[in-house]
Amino acid sequence: MTYSPNPDDFPLRATDKIRYADTDRQGHVNNAIFATLLETGRVELLYDPAWPLADAGSAFVIARLALDFRSEIVWPGEVVIGTRIAALGRSSIRLEQAIFQNGACAATAETVIVLMDETTRKSRPLPAAARERLTALFPEAGDV
Repeated sequence: MTYSPNPDDFPLRATDKIRYADTDRQGHVNNAIFATLLETGRVELLYDPAWPLADAGSAFVIARLALDFRSEIVWPGEVVIGTRIAALGRSSIRLEQAIFQNGACAATAETVIVLMDETTRKSRPLPAAARERLTALFPEAGDV
């Protein structure tokens, strides 16, 4: 994402509280915490109890995470994590996410999540019900 996104660009939005322990010696949120905040947004999509996307014997794993830092996040406060699906593959989902504090974009990220068979540890196709649900939520996301 090279443009400057805003929270309304993302159909899914989660919030998370910044903890004092998240800060580093410079007084801003440590870079590693950004990945944890992005996880908050992903988990709300991937593991929503009302709409489970993974079938029995499978789990989602991260295959790629590209994270661009745009500004610092400070304590105290909250952040909004925006998530949208950019594309669906046979066994993968490409997500675009952004982290906002006080309406300002602090980071953008692209994550590729793959559905993995827990026995073989290999990728497995997304279930038809999951693909249908994701397509309904994000009709602009094309298959890759």
